[in-house]
Amino acid sequence: MEQQMKPKVAVLTNTVDLFHVETAALARACDTLTSEETPADGYRSALIELTGHYQRLMRESRRLIARSDRTELELNILNSKLQQLSAELDYKAKHDNLTGALNRGAIFERANEILTTSSLSLIVLDIDFFKRINDEFGHPAGDAVIRELVNRLNHSLQGRGDVGRVGGEEFTVLLPAIDLADAMDIAEAVRRAIADAPFLCLPSHQVTASFGVSWSTPGIDFEDAYGHADTALYQAKHGGRNRVESAGKTTRILALNA
Repeated sequence: MEQQMKPKVAVLTNTVDLFHVETAALARACDTLTSEETPADGYRSALIELTGHYQRLMRESRRLIARSDRTELELNILNSKLQQLSAELDYKAKHDNLTGALNRGAIFERANEILTTSSLSLIVLDIDFFKRINDEFGHPAGDAVIRELVNRLNHSLQGRGDVGRVGGEEFTVLLPAIDLADAMDIAEAVRRAIADAPFLCLPSHQVTASFGVSWSTPGIDFEDAYGHADTALYQAKHGGRNRVESAGKTTRILALNA
């Protein structure tokens, strides 16, 4: 009778074998299987031992898989929270805490991006006599006025342009690819939205704002565009406030080689 080949059992070297008990039981079972002198009871004992270890392996495998599933779920939840936190931090880094409008750095960055490829109409507005509001009604009332003004500003724009808070009571609106005449009409509509109805947060006091508007071709530095709009705002302030003034057009001058 040809002797059966003995199954090989892998021997791990320099490695911790987590299943050394099961490996030993498997080796004994293999010895029993290949031995021609093993009695029937020996096969039964080997099978019982091997079955017991196999059952234990099944239980441990299920436990490990369950633990792995829980760990994966926890990691997915943690990753989702980290992504949400990252989005919140990114939002806070670019937006004004009081109003939700873009902050000074973000609005300037956005304006420079626009001017690389597109013309830009720029509106700069400032709340008239805002210091008096703070002095007479208190800073909480002043904050409420700023929030309501931004709400009216956003409602008037109806999704056109980007709104930024660049100072305490000073705001900027970016209107890409909108010409000066249309930007003046938009500024006037915003002015009326602010001045024509009492503020819910301060119904006893009329709130108004002054506006400066400029238009620039692509390639203009935003600081220049902002300076022209700010000059127009200065004219509106000294012209009686609660009005819109224009700074005209700012164009990029290209030097041509002969």
